[in-house]
Amino acid sequence: MARLQSSLELSDVVAETAWQLVTDWTAHGRWIPLTTVSIDADSPASSGVGCRFTGRTRLGLVGFDDPMTVTQWQPPSNGTGGRCRLVKRGPWLTGWAEIEVQPTETGCRLVWTEDIRPRWTPHAADPVVARVGTMLFDRTLRHVARELVIG
Repeated sequence: MARLQSSLELSDVVAETAWQLVTDWTAHGRWIPLTTVSIDADSPASSGVGCRFTGRTRLGLVGFDDPMTVTQWQPPSNGTGGRCRLVKRGPWLTGWAEIEVQPTETGCRLVWTEDIRPRWTPHAADPVVARVGTMLFDRTLRHVARELVIG
């Protein structure tokens, strides 16, 4: 599996506000290139444990789905951080993702960690997957930050 992690410090943004945005699954399509995200029709809820959603990445006629299920959900409250865990359940990507929002003295810190494997790729590809994935998530977090700051 390829482990990737991106983090970003946000001044003047409270953890609860950042949490609301980064766990708005359909909003992810605004930040992740060539991707739209929708809540699955059979999902029991649009957030929280059990929520199921799918990211659809497409370039022209070629694309793939990345279905995920929320398996842990702990929003930030009363000065404590928040954390959610997603399990990837698709035919193209396996693994998990975690999004954390930690309060800081001046705002909050976002941390996005994934442990993924594109199916049918050898273990030897893990360093390349991790490097490219980290670059993409660094970009994604910059877009999230811009949206949080501009509002």
